[in-house]
Amino acid sequence: MKKLRTSLFIFMSFTFLMACAQKPKNPKKQVINMKNTETITLGSGCFWCTEAIYQRLEGVVSVTSGYSGGHIENPTYEQVCDKNTGHAEVCQIVFDTTKISLDDILAVFWKTHDPTTPNQQGNDIGPQYRSAVFYHNEHQKQLAEKYIIDLDASGAWNKPIITEVTAFTKFYAAENYHQNYYNNNTNQGYCRYVIGPKLEKFEKVFKDKLKHD
Repeated sequence: MKKLRTSLFIFMSFTFLMACAQKPKNPKKQVINMKNTETITLGSGCFWCTEAIYQRLEGVVSVTSGYSGGHIENPTYEQVCDKNTGHAEVCQIVFDTTKISLDDILAVFWKTHDPTTPNQQGNDIGPQYRSAVFYHNEHQKQLAEKYIIDLDASGAWNKPIITEVTAFTKFYAAENYHQNYYNNNTNQGYCRYVIGPKLEKFEKVFKDKLKHD
């Protein structure tokens, strides 16, 4: 767990990123050996923010915004916003394990949202904005749980982490207009005043993990 301790050190060395860079970086097409890829599904508030962050990481192959963790099949955005589907807004992330580790993926997850607030991230309120790790294998489950134990013990927050760590079952891709949202809508209000500042801080903290132009 040497890498985990290193990531925890990085985590504690910077101020928590609550705000969501004005310079969009469109994901580049890559030739990927899919045998080296892994998939994880993460909920950390508004999926527009989560998507924009993970698109900028070297080794991330794809990020798809959608819904998971609920009981309604093929939910619409409007249904999820009504708060009765049980679904969280999530991003399904496919990453190349030869270029970025699961540890790094989770380090970014913990750093870029508040995992202590139930059903809320900033001004986004509702169960769809809950903090969640939908793990696809036992290693993901164990590492996510280890992070929670270590971060709670470290005093990273003054409240306990309440992130849901649940086995992945189904993922429903969100409507097309939600995909690549920040890159397509950089001048939209939420993108300018929430996602932009958050990305700017994220890129400073994880500058050695970013894709190159």
